[in-house]
Amino acid sequence: MKYIKKDFPIFKNQKDLIFLDTAASAQKPSCVIEAEKEFYEKYYANIHRGIYKLSQKATNLYDEAREKVRNFINAKYFEEIIFTRNATESINLIASCLAKDIFQDGDEIIISALEHHANILPWQLIQKFKKIKIKIISIDDEGNIDFQNFLSLFSNRTKLVSILHVSNVLGNILPIEKIISEAKKRKVLTLIDGCQAVSNFKVDMQKLDCDFYVFSSHKVYGPTGLGILYGKKDLLEKLSPYQGGGDMIKSVTFESSTYNDLPYKFEAGTPAFVQAYAFSKVFDYLENIGFENIFNHSQNLLKYLEKNLKNIFKDDIKIFGSNNKVGICSFIIKDESSRLKMIHPHDIGTYLDEFNIAIRVGHHCAEPLIKRLNISSTARISFGIYNDIEDVDKLISKLKDIKKFL
Repeated sequence: MKYIKKDFPIFKNQKDLIFLDTAASAQKPSCVIEAEKEFYEKYYANIHRGIYKLSQKATNLYDEAREKVRNFINAKYFEEIIFTRNATESINLIASCLAKDIFQDGDEIIISALEHHANILPWQLIQKFKKIKIKIISIDDEGNIDFQNFLSLFSNRTKLVSILHVSNVLGNILPIEKIISEAKKRKVLTLIDGCQAVSNFKVDMQKLDCDFYVFSSHKVYGPTGLGILYGKKDLLEKLSPYQGGGDMIKSVTFESSTYNDLPYKFEAGTPAFVQAYAFSKVFDYLENIGFENIFNHSQNLLKYLEKNLKNIFKDDIKIFGSNNKVGICSFIIKDESSRLKMIHPHDIGTYLDEFNIAIRVGHHCAEPLIKRLNISSTARISFGIYNDIEDVDKLISKLKDIKKFL
């Protein structure tokens, strides 16, 4: 898919850039950049507030963007798509609302040892005012969840399973349908963090049948500052608003207020409607490429990379994750001659940056997982649709130099 790189202006302006950090945030195609510019130049006016034509046009485009998202993930209703600032806010929204309306002291939630901090901290925050218990699904050394352990964590106080679809550190694809099914058998709610899934393969809310699903625009080649929360309509209708302000109300007095209908009940204040419009252009772009092609392309790059890494470093490299993963490769390079027993990932990242090769190093906002793997950090390579074999070859060439010099 080498021809795709021309669709991304950053590679014209950074001619020697090899960008291998798409799991953190994807680069933007021209259609997204131009759409945001187009909105400001042609359609800009605040939405839902103006009787004049320009405001009505902006409102219609915002609603059309929501419908595009609904169709993209095959949600049943337009009202089930809530726009937030990012996936982190989406999780915080649900955590806060469940704590107010559903959870009781003594209730339990289940998460996994794989989670991003964004699916740990919101639950810890609500423990400050609601006495809930957080239970952790254990994993093996490859990051596979222990399914029997998962089942053993359920009790009559379990109210929610909140878990990622794909690990941002390891790339592992979790058996999410099976996890949701087991929760449903026990009438337990499910929240799925889909940030690393939606850019790699099609997700379908009707097939998954989860209660809540979250992801961020910027990881799916869309603008920053826009998150998506999918929630089943009947559940969202039962929950109280997350924030108060303009547009989430029908009527306000100093004594009381009545709230707006879905989805606007959860969208207080002026939303990122320009970004939503730009994001809506991503879907046709990705559909034209084809999600099967996108997934197969990343798999080919991943297999090519891992094969070469093993050939170069032999037993001196540890690649983390299972055999069932998206285009993410986290690794450490061992160095038995060193007191630290490995070449520090920060040294690898700094060296590669000298040649404009961008990778991610550190704990990847999943510190408990890194500690479970008995390491301090990893070097992480993550592929986007714009990467190609030439990118991998250049990376491998510089990693060979690291073997020689570091």
